[in-house]
Amino acid sequence: MVQSNATDVDAYLAEVSDDRKVVLTRLRELCRAELTGFTEVMAYGMPAYERDGVAEIAIASQKQYISFYLMRSDVRDAFAERLAGQDVGKGCLRFRKPERVDLELVRDLLRATAAAPGQVC
Repeated sequence: MVQSNATDVDAYLAEVSDDRKVVLTRLRELCRAELTGFTEVMAYGMPAYERDGVAEIAIASQKQYISFYLMRSDVRDAFAERLAGQDVGKGCLRFRKPERVDLELVRDLLRATAAAPGQVC
């Protein structure tokens, strides 16, 4: 699944293969727990988390990997050392295997994102 037509996150997760559903559900739980004041929405066919109508975080099941979109360059820059060993694109972390998702790193990135508003890329 690259882009979903699901209208909400529950429907999105229902479409995901079982091997990815567990970790995507855990990512969702982390987002909901750490992103106080954010709204969970579907944007561009994937679950996203908005503050004041602007998406700062998103997650997705792509064809070859699970994506964690971090749209705040200030947070990415602050975590450059910890992200150095990860498969990182301009705005996302890619996890090729569900069991390789670094939930501690994701939690820390979510906490840093929630701590203060910032410019999205």
